[in-house]
Amino acid sequence: PPQRLQELLFRNSPPLFSCEWAAAHFSFHQPHSDLAYGLETGQVKGSHRVPGAGSRGVPWNRLCRLGQGEQGQALATALAETLWAAGGGGRAVVCLVTAPVTTTSPEGHRASSFTERVSMEPASASGISLKGTFGKGSHGVILFLYSLLFSRTPERLQEDLGDTAPLLNVSSGNVTCTEAVLSLLLTGRASPRALGGGRDPESGDGDGEPGGQRGPVGFLRWDPGSPPALRTPRLPVWLCSVSGRHGVLFGTDSRLLSDWRSERIFHLYFYSGQREQTRTAHLTIDTHSHHWEEARREGPRSPGQRRPALEMAIRTRWAGATVSWNGTDPFF
Repeated sequence: PPQRLQELLFRNSPPLFSCEWAAAHFSFHQPHSDLAYGLETGQVKGSHRVPGAGSRGVPWNRLCRLGQGEQGQALATALAETLWAAGGGGRAVVCLVTAPVTTTSPEGHRASSFTERVSMEPASASGISLKGTFGKGSHGVILFLYSLLFSRTPERLQEDLGDTAPLLNVSSGNVTCTEAVLSLLLTGRASPRALGGGRDPESGDGDGEPGGQRGPVGFLRWDPGSPPALRTPRLPVWLCSVSGRHGVLFGTDSRLLSDWRSERIFHLYFYSGQREQTRTAHLTIDTHSHHWEEARREGPRSPGQRRPALEMAIRTRWAGATVSWNGTDPFF
């Protein structure tokens, strides 16, 4: 029932979506631009899909030449795959709003304004355009969140969570996703343990992968107090969590994760999803340099110890690697 879903989202917090959440939708950057592959984001954090990232040897400039049609197809594919994964491969639900949602509180939109107006359709139903359903003017981010949760079902969500923690954090009017939601997006299960690297009851290893299988997208974080997360996905794409911010690190050659010889010196790209980033950061990773080993002997305040947090997150996957930003000032 919608009320049960609302309880899972907010628990004891005020069930309100901020105006930023209500306005947030899925929209790409301009076609045929340096960030053509990336979704634009405002106050609500987004992600991106890299069309062709799983192909062998995709040239970087191919991603910059994406047209509007390719963007729409990539978005629809990514959203559909995420919903089907949440449904365990057996179901996928798309939520639609049956009547306009209006603001009834100066603090934002009541969650019931959405739950009372939502209808559910099978993702395979003819006439449903995932791109149009979650695009501009659609409350797209909230509707996709509801679609994701209904695809998983409230009963399975409760089993995933295993406690009374909410799926959303509400603080001073700000609404943010918990790691349970990130886990649902990346693994199909709302289990924070999957992102914490601990052994999960449904996992066959300590990397939090369902059934011991690698997921399509990984997760890297820099938090000295947290264990490793999903470091070895099927595709060279990682969601990075650093100091409460999220960005996407990706490569364009899938051999990076299947051929150890590709891990000597290789290239990764980083997109923060923030408005101030206008060009993709190009990083060169060297896993055989001794610079980091020498820097570890220095004092804690030495230049060798003060490294950008993103570099530290990368080193949770490639220990001891050096990272070159190739002329870009480190910003994450």
